[in-house]
Order: sequence, then structure tokens, then C-alpha cells
Amino acid sequence: MSILNAIFLGFVQGVAEFLPISSSGHLAVLQNVFHLQTAEEGHLFFDVLLHLGTVVSIVVVYWKDIVYIVRDTVDFLRTARYTDPQARKEHPGGRFLLMLIIGTLPLFLILPFHDSLEQLYYSTAFIGAAFIITGCVLFVSDRMAPGRKNERTMKITDALIIGVCQAIATIPGISRSGCTITAGIATGQSRGYAMKYSLLMSVPAVLGANLLSLVKALKNHVDWSYLPAYIIGTVVAMVVGYVSILLLQRILKKGKFGKFSYYLWGVGALTLIASLF
Repeated sequence: MSILNAIFLGFVQGVAEFLPISSSGHLAVLQNVFHLQTAEEGHLFFDVLLHLGTVVSIVVVYWKDIVYIVRDTVDFLRTARYTDPQARKEHPGGRFLLMLIIGTLPLFLILPFHDSLEQLYYSTAFIGAAFIITGCVLFVSDRMAPGRKNERTMKITDALIIGVCQAIATIPGISRSGCTITAGIATGQSRGYAMKYSLLMSVPAVLGANLLSLVKALKNHVDWSYLPAYIIGTVVAMVVGYVSILLLQRILKKGKFGKFSYYLWGVGALTLIASLF
């Protein structure tokens, strides 16, 4: 893997991981149509590093929220009465953590279908159709009135609905951020909280998946001669990911989330056409 290839993949990962356009779908199309060497193609360790780079981006942006969640959870465990509803309301950070855990649970439902999902990465036509579906989801998102729910008022059913959408978004071409943020707004969350919940919910999911990938990569042998390219690509993913999160915050605040739908419809149509050849 060349340094230029690593930089390009890091850029794609940083942009597509957070903007609602599906990073997995774009990387799969680049491999299937343009035969670009991807992180998964003999460079599983690099794939792990790229995802860790984007996780760092989330941690940097939401660092204050993460510290607040940890401190409030520790305080709850030390002092709160577990059966006291009022005590739970006085510890919204701990309640937020509970909702993140509940939202992650539906991912376990897709484990039996992991191999089948991997095969979809080689179906360019399927990915093109998934792009178009994601575009429709985003188009509808802007036309939904956001609510006021936050960590104090969010319900368990809300977390499960968003978690199911995250599980569905493991399909290549379906945007994880697009689906989960839209689901958050649909369940009555404010746009800002829906985005924060969506991105923080992705952290345990990404870390869990990459822990398994890391074990697999180390067993299959890592070519350490590529390490400089890996590091550069990871830094690019982290920096671009940070900028993408800030950009998404501004776009979502203005209610322009659906603008990405036109891009996805175009890319989806081109991908379907490319699949014919």
C-alpha cells in the first residue's frame, strides 16, 4: 500500500464515516468498480487503525460530554438508590450511559448473519440501491419536526429503535449516521442530541468490532513495513473526521440534512449503471 493510497483511504474514511453517505458503501464501490486497493484487502490492521482514528475524532469533539457521563455514572453508583425514580432523574449522565448500552444491544442480532452481510460488499448493484434508499431516508429527515427529548426524557424504546437502525446500517450503502440520527429525530429528540447520541453510540460498536478485527489481523500477520503509510492514513482519517463532525453539526442545526439525499441519489444511479458493465 502506497502512502498516497493510505492518505486517500484515510480521507474517504474521515468524510464518509460521519457525513451520512456510508463509508462502507463508498469503499466497496471503489474496490469493485475502480479496483482500488482497500484497507480490507490484505491490510486488515490498517482498517482497524482507520476506525480507531475516527473514534478519536468523536472523543475529541464530545470530550466534555464523555467526562460528564463517566463522572455522573460513578456518582450514581456511589450514592443513588437503584429503585428510586427521582435519583435516576438527578443523574442524567448515568441515564445517558444506560441508553447508549441499550442502543448497542440490537447489534448482537446481526452476528449470525455476519458472513451473509460481507457478501453484499461485492454486489455493486445492491450498494447502488442502498445509496438511493439512504437518500430517501435523509430526504424525509428534514421534513420531520424535531422534538425536545434528551438524556433526561429519552425512553428505552427510543434507544432500541435507534439501535435497530444502527444494526440495519451494517448493510453497505446504508449510512449509520444518517439512519440513527433520523431515527432519533423521529422518536422526538432534538437534532443536536440525536447527533450526539448517534455518534457516542457508535464508539462501543466500533471498538467492539475492531477488537475482533485486531485479533484476526495479528493472527494473519501484519506487514510492519507498511506502518508509516498506516500511521499517515490514520492521522488523515482522524483530522478529516474531526472536521466532518463539526460540519455535520452545522448542517444539522440548519436543517439541511436532506441535501445529502441528492448526492446519494446521483451516486446510487451511477453505481447501478456501473454495475451493468
